Amino acid sequence: MLPIALRGDGRRALVVGGGAVALRKTETLLEAGFAVQVVAPRLDVALRSLVERAMVALEERTYESSDLSGVDIVVLATGDDEVNARVASDARTRRILICDATSPERGDFTMLATARVGDLTFAVDSGAGTPAFSKRLIHELRERFGPAYGAAAKTLARMRTYVKATLPPEERAAVMRDLAEMPVDDLARMNPVVAEHAVESAIERQRQTPGLQETRSAVCATRASALAMTQARMVAARVAENGTATTFITITTTGDRVQDRPVAQIGTDNVWVKELESALLDGRADYAVHSCKDLPGTLADGMSIAAITQREDPRDAFCSEMYASFYDLPPGAVVGTSSPRRRAQLRVMRPDLRFEDLRGNVDTRLRKLREGTYDAIVLAMAGLNRLGMSATHTVPFSVGRLVPAVAQGALAVETLEGNAALTRALRAACNDETTERCIAAERAALRELRAGCSAPLGIHARYEGGTLTIDGAYALEDRSLIVRERLIERIESVEAASDAGTRLARALAARLDALDPSVVLLPRTQDRPSRIAAELRLHGIEVVELREGDREPERPPDMLVFPSSGSVGVARRYLDGLRNASIRPKVAAMGERSGEAARDAGFAPDITAPEASIDAFVVSITEGLHRS
Repeated sequence: MLPIALRGDGRRALVVGGGAVALRKTETLLEAGFAVQVVAPRLDVALRSLVERAMVALEERTYESSDLSGVDIVVLATGDDEVNARVASDARTRRILICDATSPERGDFTMLATARVGDLTFAVDSGAGTPAFSKRLIHELRERFGPAYGAAAKTLARMRTYVKATLPPEERAAVMRDLAEMPVDDLARMNPVVAEHAVESAIERQRQTPGLQETRSAVCATRASALAMTQARMVAARVAENGTATTFITITTTGDRVQDRPVAQIGTDNVWVKELESALLDGRADYAVHSCKDLPGTLADGMSIAAITQREDPRDAFCSEMYASFYDLPPGAVVGTSSPRRRAQLRVMRPDLRFEDLRGNVDTRLRKLREGTYDAIVLAMAGLNRLGMSATHTVPFSVGRLVPAVAQGALAVETLEGNAALTRALRAACNDETTERCIAAERAALRELRAGCSAPLGIHARYEGGTLTIDGAYALEDRSLIVRERLIERIESVEAASDAGTRLARALAARLDALDPSVVLLPRTQDRPSRIAAELRLHGIEVVELREGDREPERPPDMLVFPSSGSVGVARRYLDGLRNASIRPKVAAMGERSGEAARDAGFAPDITAPEASIDAFVVSITEGLHRS
């Protein structure tokens, strides 16, 4: 299907039919500037009113083939399939375009629902299957894009005329893109004089920061996977807007070749990068596009990051064909991931699951999931979004629960050092300053910790209103806990962001070196995974789960945690031993009944959650442990 916008300009349109559908089509044709004739033996009241009001030509009778004389398009809306088929046959013989409102596949075109705001036209096509939903969308578009957008479009049209009269063709696109990014309200308020001043300012900005006019063509090195090619084409499209065409060479990297073992066991941290950089060094390519998370903390000699693109969704996603969420997985379920970071953090949340290696491209991984090789897999939301793929159940983890990899979701455009013209061009076309500051902080932390792809490390930064927030998480799989650190600072430059990332890394390292986590004892009455234990481990607390018949822990805990009265009964023998040894850990109860049971056992609660919910209980426990 080819969507087009056709101006009526007085052309003749014939509408065959007299009901509600004919009314809508007649209204649309009149609004588009067509001279409309309606043919029908009977007319609805609303259509008759429109015909009289708009002076539409009317023939109140059945259709005749002579009605097609001098007609440019015909709309079939009778509700009688035999009549519609005859009109369609007559029109096709005369090479007249047909819109069949009752059987779209029989026609040559469909009439989209439209919303007009000034000179802007929004069109909605529901495939003729859900006209009511199309109406809703049109209504929402009119509410979302008010008169200011129409006025802004008029201003930009005026600016375009001025740009065409002032600049040579090769400079126009960059200036118009700059102007189109101005705030809509500002554009809407501009009079012609102010608009000309805005154009002059945009021209000056472009000339002070030369774009790709300095280099007319470039070669991009990329991996050959569907995701890598999609990402490379995204960058190339931005580059093309600034006047430079890109051709691609596809490179097979070490990570692509070695599929029989996890990436962490291949023996190098740049398994997705080295061969692309070789293409830059030997002149086969001018720039390379990487998933930024694949880059090592320190680039190879002679390499430079020219631009960091705007970040896609940085989160990791739970994907399953059978289970609706991560916590719906049964004990022993198989989860596919080859990332040590994901595996370690997920194991802290669900130590009862089996984690197995998963290699291959995104589509390969999803296919293995559909085939039942895994009960669930974990993938990056950025890749899923860019490819338009998902599983039956695709549920993102929050960045606070599963901290993403350094630079996850961003693309890095890499060039050789010293190629100033290309670097300026790529930066002007692709760089996003907000993302750049976040990535600078994350990569600085990675360098400071000297961590590679095998480290179970997550670092994520976000920059809002001048404030940079960085979260770091290092999962200790052997201890079933996560060490966390957060830094919040006002920053105004990439350099300041890098410094902040370095300080976050040092604070995280200090916590790792001095690690002496609080230990809580959690008696269990059920075999299913404990949400309370998982939440506490995410807060860096070591949890010892005690079930009926388990051997009692040797180390006294810092706190006894009772989520139910039954849990007190499970720990009765252990509590007797504590009482005889005169040891008194803190005690936390989830509710009044568990508190009463603990009190009856001789361990009155120091802390009772304000409400009987897991979230409130976990907050009470963490606050109680940190309280002196």
